[in-house]
Amino acid sequence: MTAVTDGLGPIKPCPQTHLSPWALTRRRFARRRIAVASLYVIAFLYLVSLMAEFVAPYPAGERHLDYAYAPPQALHWNLQDGLHVRLLRPHVDPITFRRDFEELDDVVPVHLLARSTPARLLGFIPTTRRLVGIDASRAGVPAAGGAEPTLFLLGSDRYGRDILSRIIFGSRISLTVGLVGVLLSLVLGLGVGAISGYAGGRIDDGIQRCVEIFQSLPQLPLWIAVAAAVPPNWSAVTSYFAITVLLGLLNWTGLARVVRGQVLALRNEDYVVAARLAGASHAYVLARHLLPACSSHVIATLTLSMPAMILGETALSFLGLGLRAPVVSWGVMLQDCLDVKTAMHYPWLFMPGALVVVTVLCFNFVGDGLRDVADPYAD
Repeated sequence: MTAVTDGLGPIKPCPQTHLSPWALTRRRFARRRIAVASLYVIAFLYLVSLMAEFVAPYPAGERHLDYAYAPPQALHWNLQDGLHVRLLRPHVDPITFRRDFEELDDVVPVHLLARSTPARLLGFIPTTRRLVGIDASRAGVPAAGGAEPTLFLLGSDRYGRDILSRIIFGSRISLTVGLVGVLLSLVLGLGVGAISGYAGGRIDDGIQRCVEIFQSLPQLPLWIAVAAAVPPNWSAVTSYFAITVLLGLLNWTGLARVVRGQVLALRNEDYVVAARLAGASHAYVLARHLLPACSSHVIATLTLSMPAMILGETALSFLGLGLRAPVVSWGVMLQDCLDVKTAMHYPWLFMPGALVVVTVLCFNFVGDGLRDVADPYAD
């Protein structure tokens, strides 16, 4: 067989033509550096939340009442003392009666893999070590002048609980609410969107009118109204699942519209018609041909809907209508900022809000990157 030439030599086939759509998608996504970096940040946040008992310096509920609203302690390092923080000594202003803290010259060593109170990693692996911490023999033992060795890298709240530890434990709730809600949206969005686009006609018209009614409702007031109907005497686990179901039921319409549009565009393609003529059932055509063809668009849409889930849980918990203490989530922690004067005097209480902003931005960057590469043959 004679090789095909263009006058300058044999034409070599483009290597991308031999790659699968998923391989082309991964290759194009890797060229979007902001999206890739954001994906690594999200993976890091989920890993930290999974290993919270090991990563957090303190248990989520451990209190140091003498150190309420303690300021963040800066990490120091030198050759003599190694990694350490300065000792904080609380005192009360005799005029304003406001608690204040004085940083002493005494050194509190910070150890890697420090011994701490026993905990269970992932709920079943016993451990007495933490990634960073102070010596367990010194923790809770007052030093000279009545000062207690502490490690509050992001400060403490009104009960003297370490904010960094609570942020780490709270990430489990705030991040998994998005995952569970997205899974519920995936089931509803795929099912309703696929049936609407594949059936067409009056069925499509009826389904789309229902979707439009859902989308026309104001989202935040609807969240508040439904969340207020959750009985306050429900347990923390029951309330958590109620909030996730609520967020999933109210956020599936966007995915349904995307799936419906993709199925409408593909249902008359030659390979779909050939499958029908070969005797394939409607369920087989949807599951084997149509839905896999729009999977990249579905993933991009789900990634972009994750921030809405996280913001929804944060807003409801912040307003006292979502999760409640003793559950630890970023929204529950932000309830301490309801008092403007307290937030002005202790700005480190806003740190959970900073984590919400970072997480939402990362999900948006990843979603934008996936949306750009949803069609691997576009360029």
